[in-house]
Amino acid sequence: MKAIRVHEPGGPDVLRSEEVPTPTPGAEEGLVRIEASGLNYIDTYHRAGLYKMPLPFTPGVEAAGVVTAVGSHVRDIQIGDRVAYTGVPGAYAEYAVVPAARLVKLPEGVDTKTAAAAMLQGMTAHYLTRTTYPLKRGDTALVHAAAGGVGLLLVQMAKRLGARVFGTVSTEAKAQLAKEAGADAVILYTEQDFEAEVKRLTNGQGVNVVYDSVGQTTFEKSLNVLAPRGYLVLFGQSSGPVPSFDPIVLSAKGSLFLTRPTLGHYTITREELLQRAGDVLGWVKSGQLKLRIEQTFPLAEAAEAHRRLEGRQTTGKVLLIP
Repeated sequence: MKAIRVHEPGGPDVLRSEEVPTPTPGAEEGLVRIEASGLNYIDTYHRAGLYKMPLPFTPGVEAAGVVTAVGSHVRDIQIGDRVAYTGVPGAYAEYAVVPAARLVKLPEGVDTKTAAAAMLQGMTAHYLTRTTYPLKRGDTALVHAAAGGVGLLLVQMAKRLGARVFGTVSTEAKAQLAKEAGADAVILYTEQDFEAEVKRLTNGQGVNVVYDSVGQTTFEKSLNVLAPRGYLVLFGQSSGPVPSFDPIVLSAKGSLFLTRPTLGHYTITREELLQRAGDVLGWVKSGQLKLRIEQTFPLAEAAEAHRRLEGRQTTGKVLLIP
């Protein structure tokens, strides 16, 4: 089978298409013929060596497809099931072996491309808005990268919960997408100081929560726009890692909370995985949650997809198609 392999950390050029043996599922695993793989920022962190992976490896942690074989101990998943998953490395390939406990059956009416676009980013937006900081009616929230894959879903879910939502974006075109998703105000950070603008929009009160996937370039000002006892939810670092800082800063700025969550810790049990995935896929099926699949690339062009993502030339979701 064809797979993208990384033999050494580096830039997009280290992503190589190679012929490798098709894997065989173990007793509690399923073999999935992948029809679409999701592109996510964490893939770039793995590729660059920011998050260490054993070399060589096949990147990608999200995909959807059809089960073609199951292990002897698998009961809930059958050959022929349409499934999706996230959190298991090896998705940039034509086939992947996945623990059956991580496979989610797709509801009728949700195709595999849609599922591959919804799993990681949809469940991320779900846990961020419902568990990490459970938004309630009347809360105010700032969403950085509001026109990105997670950003557009965060805005929609926050509005469903009754929050007032501000978003930051880099261009007018992205601002329009964030507004269409429901943002109450959109700040072009390339033209406006988002700290000053958020304080203006909140009459100096600040917001209850900042959802920040950007990291290094937004961190300090994200702290500055929080109301007392506000939450900075740092769930990515597209601009680079946040430098070390003294926790006393949190006290000085209003007894703030800082958390660095990851989806894996919010889908630890199969019950929680199915509950979050069920909500997300159900909302997509009913039209209550709108996905934006902006681009698809052939699997062999994974390097170009990474360049576009890291160059901030994408909005919504990008998929790789084997």
